[in-house]
Amino acid sequence: MLVVIGRIGRAHGIRGELAVELRTDEPERRFAPGSSVVCKGRALTVKAARPHGGKLLVTFDEVPDRTAAEQLHGTVIEAEVDPAELPEDDDAFYDHQLIGLRVERPDGAAVGEVTDVLHLPAHDTLAVDVNGREILVPFVAALVPEVDIDRGVLVVADVPGLLDPDAAETVAPPEGR
Repeated sequence: MLVVIGRIGRAHGIRGELAVELRTDEPERRFAPGSSVVCKGRALTVKAARPHGGKLLVTFDEVPDRTAAEQLHGTVIEAEVDPAELPEDDDAFYDHQLIGLRVERPDGAAVGEVTDVLHLPAHDTLAVDVNGREILVPFVAALVPEVDIDRGVLVVADVPGLLDPDAAETVAPPEGR
């Protein structure tokens, strides 16, 4: 099973080095020299990796120069993971663990089901099917305070407009406009 471990940013230098925005809590393992990852459906072998300005600069054997590196800009990097494997961090989850979870409000009322996990630049986002309508919920602790894999439940904060955009509070424009 493939899990997302990073997103490729800009090429760095002329020798094919890439800036990678991490999506894993185990960068030293996932980007160790000699390890294999998948990008755009093809296997890449990590040649070297080093931290740089909050990102990881990674060189792959199959990406020899800046031109080849630029073709990968904006793509995700995935790693093959045994489906039974669990992340080491208790607050970390693989996509396949989240997809299919029942979504509830804090009072236990059923809302819908997680259908996808989107790996966006700012943070991961859950796609939730609410009565046939896709609602996007930022996967941050303030909005998703509880994830219980064993029970198959994910709790989403009861924030006005989050799960029902049509019910969002509207703010009246200031007088005189």
